Amino acid sequence: MQLREDIRNIAIIAHVDHGKTTLVDQLLRYSGTFRENEQVDDRAMDSNDLERERGITILAKNTAIQYNDTRVNILDTPGHADFGGEVERIMKMVDGVLLVVDAYEGCMPQTRFVLKKALEQKLTPIVVVNKIDRPSARPEYVIDEVLDLFIELGADEDQLEFPVVYASALNGTSGLEPEDQQETMDPVFTTILDHIPAPEDNSAEPLQFQVTMLDYNDYLGRIGVGRIFRGTIKVGQQVSLMKKDGSVKNFRVTKLFGFIGLKRIEIEEAKAGDIIALSGMEDINVGETVCPTDHQEALPILRIDEPTLQMTFLVNNSPFAGREGKYITSRKIEERLLTQLETDVSLRVDPTDSPDAWTVSGRGELHLSILVENMRREGYELQLSKPQVIIKEVDGVRCEPIERVQVDVPEDYTGAVMESLGARKGEMLDMVNHGNGQVRMEFKVPSRGLIGYTTEFMTQTRGFGILNHTFDQYEPVVSGRVGGRHQGVLVALEAGKASTYGIMGLEDRGTIFVDPGTEVYSGMIVGEHNRDNDLTVNITKEKHLTNVRSATKDQTATIRKTRKLTLEEAIEYLNDDEYCEVTPESIRLRKKILNKNEREKAAKKKS
Repeated sequence: MQLREDIRNIAIIAHVDHGKTTLVDQLLRYSGTFRENEQVDDRAMDSNDLERERGITILAKNTAIQYNDTRVNILDTPGHADFGGEVERIMKMVDGVLLVVDAYEGCMPQTRFVLKKALEQKLTPIVVVNKIDRPSARPEYVIDEVLDLFIELGADEDQLEFPVVYASALNGTSGLEPEDQQETMDPVFTTILDHIPAPEDNSAEPLQFQVTMLDYNDYLGRIGVGRIFRGTIKVGQQVSLMKKDGSVKNFRVTKLFGFIGLKRIEIEEAKAGDIIALSGMEDINVGETVCPTDHQEALPILRIDEPTLQMTFLVNNSPFAGREGKYITSRKIEERLLTQLETDVSLRVDPTDSPDAWTVSGRGELHLSILVENMRREGYELQLSKPQVIIKEVDGVRCEPIERVQVDVPEDYTGAVMESLGARKGEMLDMVNHGNGQVRMEFKVPSRGLIGYTTEFMTQTRGFGILNHTFDQYEPVVSGRVGGRHQGVLVALEAGKASTYGIMGLEDRGTIFVDPGTEVYSGMIVGEHNRDNDLTVNITKEKHLTNVRSATKDQTATIRKTRKLTLEEAIEYLNDDEYCEVTPESIRLRKKILNKNEREKAAKKKS
């Protein structure tokens, strides 16, 4: 069997914030991919606005680095469970993985998730212990933890013999021993060349190219990115596209692109082992195979985990509809959702009985809220319902998604966290006291118990706690109420502008969400009630002016700071009878039934 020694294909996988993208930056810089005078941002691979703002990777990206005579194709993957669909596809394109682990935090829930996917594909692992310069780094402990995780996930003997590189991606240093840190990335590159297998060179056989990522360009249309598993492909060649539904379409390859650094370069031909992009087919989708017209043989379709959470997206019908957005009709919203389906494989959009509503299913709250955030920035206006977990029938039993939750908190807060997760039907699996005042606990909790939990957790731990969770499996539905909001809300009685006087009169009733001067409408939620019932309030009330001079007249009215909800917090906050109204400029919460009398009638009927 011949191998292509001039190429290596690897993916970088890790828990969120363990330094994958920063490591890729250093590999690019060190290999001389950028010119001396080239201006390059930090985290160069995180190219989209939301990724740069939040410091997270949302979409998998690929780059290629020329190191001596070898081209190393590197795929940077997201660390959040919500974007697991991206990780699963990438594993099909590579022969090995760089597992990046934080030298202090060690194995986290996402480390388990991404490693499990890599081991299932029988990929060769290299472990990079990153952030070795941290004063609290404990590399020996972390390596033991990683080895335990490999054994627990059923790694074979070859995979257990993984090489280890110690690095500080931020400082651009690496070495084969924790103490031996040099300002170079050579140890990482040489370990990749020595341990990651080269792809097989079967370019004489008939072509097989599988699409694993999609891109779009206004001039070229849809672009399929993927790996050539065998054969060669040339510009101008007539090929067949084996569709998922079994049909076959023929097309001509109009352009081929290779990758070097952050750029795409046009190429004339490519062969087995190369990762390339091709255009010429409008109707190309993830998982489909391109092959010669006279030798039609499809590769196995990529299996992507099912969505676990769904929300209803509706056309905005509030009294303020159409004021702030550019796209507000059902046709525009539906077009946008269908466009998203073209590139996002773990998303599902289903029509409902109403032409103005769609059920959108995804991998988690973050996954869906990133879609909504992108839509509002593009000028869309819409309403969202409370997120619901997706219940599945397994062997005739109703099952719900269960998540594995890992919590790192100071010792003083362990009791409060255990109690609150217990109330959400959580089951404790493990508890380790690190001896430095920090405790790590692991739980299994129904996904619906975690909706809206983050805010409560942050309050309980005064912001010192770290909460990570990832989908584990489906288990029989837990009976009884799980999670949910305990507080009622303050609902505006009539339309108008919120007044300072009106807000001051309500401050002892709860927390206010709107500033003075904010326009409100009847049925809009303007705050959280101290008690568990909803209260209709007059927040637009003005002070009656009299000609009697009050003794305190010269004191300036001061009000408490209002609570501003982010998009994620607003979605988590919703109850079954509420909507979140999202426009390019505002995020408002409202009751589904805006009229107070009708709302009370409906509540009576229900009880």
